[in-house]
Amino acid sequence: MYADLTNTGYQNLDANDSIVIVRHFDSIRGGRTLDVTNFTPEVIKAGHVIIQETATGNFKPMPLNGGATAYASLPTGHTYAGILIATILTKKPFASILVNGTVNPAAAPFDMSTILSAVKTALPLIAFRQD
Repeated sequence: MYADLTNTGYQNLDANDSIVIVRHFDSIRGGRTLDVTNFTPEVIKAGHVIIQETATGNFKPMPLNGGATAYASLPTGHTYAGILIATILTKKPFASILVNGTVNPAAAPFDMSTILSAVKTALPLIAFRQD
């Protein structure tokens, strides 16, 4: 019996990783594995809002609307935890989460206008500045 150590390749040609996270001063130490249950996109792009379930402590990507074109509402029993620093695959949801720095919301993967005020209140050490 042989083990297959080959990973399926993925190339992200539309990544804004280098422009969405403008300054990175601090992140959650060691990162977190995200609970991606019911999250349908195969890729979670840098700049995606990360939430935490208060009852379990699980970190998750902010849910999206039915068409996966915009953020949905913050689920009950969850809080905003940070911003994803680098694009990751849903099948390997190992996330670096920004908690102190600067984010360019214009480069974020989804429009933040409907949640930005609440995110700013929950994450006061992250500045949101458009270039």
